[in-house]
Amino acid sequence: MTQTLNRTAVTSAPISEVIANRWSPRSFDVSVDVPEENITAFLEAARWSASASNTQPWRFIVGRRGTATHSTIVEHLMGFNKAWAGSASVLVVNLAETVSPEGAEQRWAHYDLGQAAATLALQAHKDGFHVHQMGGIEVDPLRRSFNVDDRFDIVSVTAVGVLASPAALADEVLREREVAPRVRKPLAELLLADD
Repeated sequence: MTQTLNRTAVTSAPISEVIANRWSPRSFDVSVDVPEENITAFLEAARWSASASNTQPWRFIVGRRGTATHSTIVEHLMGFNKAWAGSASVLVVNLAETVSPEGAEQRWAHYDLGQAAATLALQAHKDGFHVHQMGGIEVDPLRRSFNVDDRFDIVSVTAVGVLASPAALADEVLREREVAPRVRKPLAELLLADD
């Protein structure tokens, strides 16, 4: 089944091509690795993301396909995520440091981590890779597996790799999702006030 879809976002105003063409596939090419310089680049982009009071409360666990870290991350994915994410070249566990080393609450840590994860995704996409963010993860087993301190919340996992054909997905439901039209709520629906 070969299906070609235009994956470019239909927007109400022109936006960056990197943003308009970014989407979250589930089918990754298992024969292609993300080069180390590109991994460094997307992590460096995340490092330079904005944060409240420059606290930089993001941390990452990076697993390259074929390593024990990658396998451990896959083991602790949930549902459909476990069915497809193992083919991604890189899996990144995203953590928010909600309490500083001195014991102070870092109220904006999740927000700041979200900005860092988005910046990582945009850099990876700019460099020709695709990214899929996942919340369906087993948090406590991941915490134990990587001995993560309680000051950190494990929030999500990011899959990075090279796009493969939807036909590479073994599950029919996943194949259908891969080629489904991209949809977003209308901009007006997102604005609670706009004077």
